[in-house]
Amino acid sequence: MQAGKCLELRISADFMSEDDFFAFTETLGSLGASLETDAKSGLSTHVAWFDVEPDEQLQRAEIAAAALLAKVPAKAVSFNSLAEQDWSTAWQKDWHGQPVGDSLWVRPSFCPAPADDRIDIVLDPGMAFGTGTHSTTRLCLQAIERICRDEKPDSILDMGAGSGLLAIAALKLGVTSALAIDIEEESVAACSENAAINGVSLVAELASTPPGGVFDLVVANILAGPLIDMAPALSTCVGRTLVLSGLLVSQAESVCKPYLDAGLQIQRSDSEGEWMAITLQR
Repeated sequence: MQAGKCLELRISADFMSEDDFFAFTETLGSLGASLETDAKSGLSTHVAWFDVEPDEQLQRAEIAAAALLAKVPAKAVSFNSLAEQDWSTAWQKDWHGQPVGDSLWVRPSFCPAPADDRIDIVLDPGMAFGTGTHSTTRLCLQAIERICRDEKPDSILDMGAGSGLLAIAALKLGVTSALAIDIEEESVAACSENAAINGVSLVAELASTPPGGVFDLVVANILAGPLIDMAPALSTCVGRTLVLSGLLVSQAESVCKPYLDAGLQIQRSDSEGEWMAITLQR
């Protein structure tokens, strides 16, 4: 890393979706990412920031090559070198608080609290996945809100918790206890830190498999492959309701099959674009 400098990557939004760009830059180790839209032209550009490596030209070439492999033409990719005072807050300007469902408000700490009586959840963008911007996260939050409104669970298991957002939302909606599990140490730490920021308490554990015990509500926002692999163990954790997400609409049938074989039944499915969340019941 070169002290006081940051490498800015810009890619036209015509060639990559917001979800794909976030995933793409995360695999490359970005510090953060956002979507910029020009007020006059209406054109949108994806932007991400990286620590500058000792060989900046090689770093640029490697990122550009990765973009080409993602089918982004070279003409749509550009780079800028930013001084510390320029980039240290640059990523913040396109983040804002957002309403989710009927009663939730998710925002970074540098954005204002809701003007109405929505439940305020503070979550700064960071390395742990889950800031409310991804379709699957929103679908899960909406499902949790609906479930808490219809028959409030006493306990929740957030499997693949990332930032802990889903467990935190459930606790702020009145769920009594939450267990957040993730395979990444930084995510486990983020869950505890974010819970404290939001004035709730949860248990965060480092693990790659579902725990023992039964929970009224189980939420797993991961990916189709892991959801299928952990189906036998995760199904035994479900006391009442299970929400699965992180899957594409086209993957719903294959993901659901092992859970149906385990005795669960599909209650409903919800989609946003190509992403889906499925609610099952015991």
